[in-house]
This record gives sequence, C-alpha cells and structure tokens, in this order.
Amino acid sequence: HVHLVESGGGSVQTGGSLTLSCAVSVYTSSTHYMGWYYIGWLRQARGKERVGVAAVYTGDGRTDYADSVKGRFTISQDNDKRTLYLQMNSLKPEDTAMYYCAKSRTRGYSNYPLQSYSYDYWGQGTQVTVSS
Repeated sequence: HVHLVESGGGSVQTGGSLTLSCAVSVYTSSTHYMGWYYIGWLRQARGKERVGVAAVYTGDGRTDYADSVKGRFTISQDNDKRTLYLQMNSLKPEDTAMYYCAKSRTRGYSNYPLQSYSYDYWGQGTQVTVSS
C-alpha cells in the first residue's frame, strides 16, 4: 500500500517561489522507507497531458529534471520525515498546473523516470498558479 499526499501549492507572481511537499506512507519490508523506487513530481496543465518535471531515485538520491525546469526546480527527500520536496524558483506562467507526486511502478533504475506511464500510485495533486 502506498499513500501520497501533496501540499504547498498556491498562487504566486512571475519570478516567485513555492515549495511543494509530498508525504509518503508505504508499507515495505525494506529498511528504506521507499524500497528503492522513484518518486516523481509530474504536472498537468489544463487541456494538456501529464508530464514529469522532476524525479528522485529514493535508493541513492539520483535526480532527473525536465529541461523546462532545470536550474529552477530542485527535488529532494527527507528520509526521516518520509517526505519529498519540490523547491520551485523563478516561476513562470507556463509552470501553472496541477502538480502530482507519484511512485514508480517498478523498483530499480529507469530510463524513463519522467514519463507518466512509469508511475502507478498518485497523490491527489496540488494546484500551482503563476500570474504574469
């Protein structure tokens, strides 16, 4: 069982910052709270497909970013708190979307950590709106 809860969304002006949080509840026999999966942040703008923006491999902290957010967004994890974060700086109107955190379908490294089909458990999402 996996339960993901996002928070931290809101409305900001262009150039502003937000930090999203994803609280993860998972039952695993592994000593690691996530058992070597990816946790990704994906977003879906109105009328568009859901796309990945950042992902972290919980086993070793390896990260991946979409080109559109590189240098502006930072994904991180706090194992003690079982929480993932997405620090978003220099926000642009095109960052406006519903943001979801999700757990990967399979354990281990992936060649497609930013593809939505790589994930099977999703949170409810948190809305981010950036005004110009």
